[in-house]
Amino acid sequence: MRTYTGGCHCGAVRFTVELDLEQTVVCNCSHCGKKGFILSATPKEKFTLEQGEEVLTDYFFNKKAIRHPFCSVCGVQAFSEGITYPGMMVNVRCLDGVDTDTLSPSHYNGKDV
Repeated sequence: MRTYTGGCHCGAVRFTVELDLEQTVVCNCSHCGKKGFILSATPKEKFTLEQGEEVLTDYFFNKKAIRHPFCSVCGVQAFSEGITYPGMMVNVRCLDGVDTDTLSPSHYNGKDV
């Protein structure tokens, strides 16, 4: 685990998170696939929203088991929060200084969930 900072494109949303980037995933569900996410999971207590709560807009779909907040200014979704599971999923592409080309994400079949 290492501490990272990250945020949306315009900088209105900023967060700090502890993640293990040796464990990343690419999900093929309709939501993740269309957005091109590379995700890493962490417990909620390892995630701190530093700024921008007032500009976040929530998106829910399907079983509404995951809260998908996105920045209402630039539209970027930097993280999601489990409603029926206890964790956060962070969009690794939104972390500062991380070269995603060096990662080896596993693949998750979200289409069948």
